[in-house]
Amino acid sequence: MPPALRNSRRCIVTQALPKIMDRFFNPQVFVKEKDRVGQPLPDAKEALGNLFRIAWPSMCESFLIALVSLADTIMVGVEGSAAIAAVGLTNQPRFIVLALFMSLNVGITAVVSRRRGENDRESANRTLRQSLLLITLASLLLSTLAFFFARPLLNFAGAQPDTIDDATGYFQILMVGTVLNTLMMAINAAQRGVGNTKLSFRTNLAANLVNIVFNYLLIGGNFGFPHMGVRGAAVATVLGYVAGFLIALCSVLPKDGFLHLSFRETWLPDKRNMSSLLNVGASAAVEQVFMRIGFFIFAKIIADLGTTAFATHQICMSLINISFAVGDGMAQATSSLVGQNLGRDRPDLSTAYGHLAQRVGLSLGMLVVAFFILFRRYLIMPFSSEPEIIALGSNIIIIMALMVPGQISQVIFSNCLRVAGDTVYVAVTSLISITFLRPFSGWLFCTPLHLGLVGAWMGFFLDQYTRLLLNATRFKKGKWRHIKL
Repeated sequence: MPPALRNSRRCIVTQALPKIMDRFFNPQVFVKEKDRVGQPLPDAKEALGNLFRIAWPSMCESFLIALVSLADTIMVGVEGSAAIAAVGLTNQPRFIVLALFMSLNVGITAVVSRRRGENDRESANRTLRQSLLLITLASLLLSTLAFFFARPLLNFAGAQPDTIDDATGYFQILMVGTVLNTLMMAINAAQRGVGNTKLSFRTNLAANLVNIVFNYLLIGGNFGFPHMGVRGAAVATVLGYVAGFLIALCSVLPKDGFLHLSFRETWLPDKRNMSSLLNVGASAAVEQVFMRIGFFIFAKIIADLGTTAFATHQICMSLINISFAVGDGMAQATSSLVGQNLGRDRPDLSTAYGHLAQRVGLSLGMLVVAFFILFRRYLIMPFSSEPEIIALGSNIIIIMALMVPGQISQVIFSNCLRVAGDTVYVAVTSLISITFLRPFSGWLFCTPLHLGLVGAWMGFFLDQYTRLLLNATRFKKGKWRHIKL
């Protein structure tokens, strides 16, 4: 090719790329003229700056959690595939216990972000106090019940004779630390509502560092510590909860912050804030019930395939947290921006940031897709040296990679709808897709069509893209912009 022609093509690309990028990330494209209110929308540069200022701590936090999950699985994997399966079996029962608190956290972020947009500091702090009281009482009750009924619960989850003892011990130890964990999550949710995503990052950083250190000391019994195996991993996790809770508590003790936890003010519920919290939280709780039922059934279908298949599934679920870190981190940051701008009566900005976050998340997700496909075998090897697990896991990662764009986008859109208060719709989509579609399609591909674990993950794939279609359509229609909290 002649140099002049080559230079001409390079020049065209150089000039066109910034225009394409500006249009792809420009808030002006996301909001129709008739829906704009107040001040002009920011340009792409300003909007991206605002988004990343809040998003980077959340993304780092989610990525850190994903890495610690990987480290946990690798460290436990030294004890064998049965140990990996035992830890994995506790995930869904544990999240069933946490479902109520995760739904309340949605309400906390939604209400506090609105009050921050309204600059109503007193109501925001009253919401925080009422939430912490409610969570303390509920977590004490639920964790006690889960502790004493751990073994039958895990038997129902599909535990095999070679995993039930370790799974029960691991689960019971985690339940001991549930109160501190749920209180830490609630404070982080409130801080996220006012835009302080760095606090959540710091608490999880401290918790996870403590977790990893004590994993090393207690799982294998290093430096004179007892060799506790799977139970050592649980003790390490609880010690991490203690560290994270103390940091979170310290963040709301200073009087000069927007959020201040006063022990002199009343902790009794007031109608306005508790009503808003429960309206959002109740629908989110229903969604969590639907999700946990679906996840539980799905995990049970896979557990019935045997210890090797479930261990492979657990490894791949740890790896998919890498892509989830991108979507969840971006979604948490967007929650703050969407809620605050709705509180300022700027639904056009909320719309713009929701679409912008999805575009950014999708762009970052494509890097994750390439990473998964190129290094799929090498990603499995640190967890297990068993050839069957490596071969099966490599095939699952291809499905996982194709699922990443849909996963990231649907997480962002659904979180925007939740924080806006449109939690009933999100609950219905979870009922359709997670409770029914994922387990049924997973079972269909897995058992009648004899595709095994690969078939189960095909059901997972179908669930993610169904939720994306439903939630993206709802977000674009814009009914959520008129919900009052």
